[in-house]
Amino acid sequence: MDVLIVDDEALARNELKYLLNQCEGVSLIIEASTIQEALEILLTESIDLAFLDIQLTNESGLDLADKIAKMPHPPEFVFATAYDEYAIEAFEKNARDYILKPFELERVQEAVRRVQARSNDDNALQEETQSLVRKSVPIQDQDRIIMVNMSDILAMEVSKGETKVYTKEKVYHTQVPLTYWEQKLGQQAFMRVHRSFIVKIDAIKEIQPWFNHTYQLTIADGLKVPVSRSYIKRFKEKVGL
Repeated sequence: MDVLIVDDEALARNELKYLLNQCEGVSLIIEASTIQEALEILLTESIDLAFLDIQLTNESGLDLADKIAKMPHPPEFVFATAYDEYAIEAFEKNARDYILKPFELERVQEAVRRVQARSNDDNALQEETQSLVRKSVPIQDQDRIIMVNMSDILAMEVSKGETKVYTKEKVYHTQVPLTYWEQKLGQQAFMRVHRSFIVKIDAIKEIQPWFNHTYQLTIADGLKVPVSRSYIKRFKEKVGL
């Protein structure tokens, strides 16, 4: 993993670099003191993870995060700062973690492991998604049996003993239970988030805080899906929250 440190204080960069050198999987560490330097490095080097300070000289690491998000193949990034009041805004910008100065080895290692785990999940998801494109499943549609591509399935809901299969084109109704679909569908691409719902991970368009510290998901076609408390921990790990 190639890492970029963006901080205008040399002592802070040295401290973080020392700790990163003790993290398993870190192969290269590059430093930058300004946004311009960071962008030049990001455009010429294959950076996997960037540690961004927020208060740079006359600049903000939050602005750099916005620029990173517009890149074709953006690296993961973690905010590493002395200020805790920007945490909510940082995670709204899809930061993988938020660590505070003075840095501790355990927190730095945790941030690196979190990014590595997300990368492994993404690779597995990509492989599984490519496999799903080539697969189809039979679904009873009134007096016909329709072969539905698994890659077109967005979500499934069980209601009153019937399973609804939401796809990009329409909603199918079947008597096949969710337990069957949970075993049939890919474990990386799909996830059960409620006793009544299975969702395709990359079909999730919005995650909203909901009652009792749970979430409500908005799926690609506007479908609202709750994440129940019994699935909340696994869901947060799955999507990197």
